[in-house]
Amino acid sequence: MPVSPGDQLEFSDLIGVVYDAAIDASRWQDAIAGAARFVGGVGGGLFCKDVGVQHAAIPHGFGFQRPLPVELFGEIYPAAVAHFQGDLEEPIATADLIPRDELTRTSFYRQWAEPQGLVDFLSAVVDRTTMRAAIFGVFRHQADGIADDHARRQMKLIAPHIRRSVLIGRMFEFRAAEVATFVDTLDGLDAGMFLVDIGGRLIHANAAGNALLAAGAVLSSTGGRLVARDTQADRALREVFASAGQGDAALGTRGIAMPLTGSDGERYVAHALPLTSGARCRAGIVNTAVAALFVRKASLALPFASQAIGSAFKLTPTELRVLLAIVEVGGVPEIASAFGVADTTIRTHVSNLFEKTGAARQADLVRLVAEYATPLAG
Repeated sequence: MPVSPGDQLEFSDLIGVVYDAAIDASRWQDAIAGAARFVGGVGGGLFCKDVGVQHAAIPHGFGFQRPLPVELFGEIYPAAVAHFQGDLEEPIATADLIPRDELTRTSFYRQWAEPQGLVDFLSAVVDRTTMRAAIFGVFRHQADGIADDHARRQMKLIAPHIRRSVLIGRMFEFRAAEVATFVDTLDGLDAGMFLVDIGGRLIHANAAGNALLAAGAVLSSTGGRLVARDTQADRALREVFASAGQGDAALGTRGIAMPLTGSDGERYVAHALPLTSGARCRAGIVNTAVAALFVRKASLALPFASQAIGSAFKLTPTELRVLLAIVEVGGVPEIASAFGVADTTIRTHVSNLFEKTGAARQADLVRLVAEYATPLAG
């Protein structure tokens, strides 16, 4: 989705701050403030909600004049929880979920939103596992009006970058003082981490990354280059590294969550973080590195949950793989790109999943997987 020439510089600078937040959590407030302005709002935040828990936590926020009154959430709970059940990166507004006349009659609106002049909330899901979900949301002021097409386009532009930063930041926590020892700190990660140049040449791997290379089941170093075992996945990685070398904005939606399959059948997920600007460029990283690739094993919260789902709904191995990719990777275009097939192929599998499971939306499929992965429903 193109950015207008007038917004391009602002957008590039904003993405840089968002990616800096992946390695320096103190930058999240600046990132959220900038993203809220970009979308068209007066405040925003990251909101995280566990399965079975009514209230959401707000690890990072900006622009709240008053704390959110959790004691009044019961009045708008169905609409509030629906924000966490949408498809990844797809904008959804409170105005889509509850009629305005009904909203304005609630104590939540009269006591909290109205005194601040807030009229709508526009969000997108930026992280989802079988146990929890996270959204980025922006509060719209009466001067901004209800979320319109422009606001939704802006949200679709920034949401993939916020999602990438959240996913990578979830793997580790940095204090600002540790940024200068970026590489040394990454050696303590459980996820495999690889620093590569624009051509995919391997510059550094942490301990977990070297273990993955030694095993050779999913990645290897061939002629000094990082190579995926699967040729389609390897082609996707080449494109990610080339895009990362062109700057933060060029990476776009590439490499947010790329599935990799090992020779032993184990599933892995890879996430790419560009390193060409901002605090990442000043974090003691070798200057020729354009991207950090993080690779971890993908698994459901409970052993054998995927097999149970496959047996219960008589899914083919490919259908089960697509179902799990909806949770781990995202929507149809992203899965199709990651698997190296046409969108229509994935849509056919998703249609089969709907028919076999009785689901009507991808969000229903996510909830189904969560129910099988969660021993106690709440």
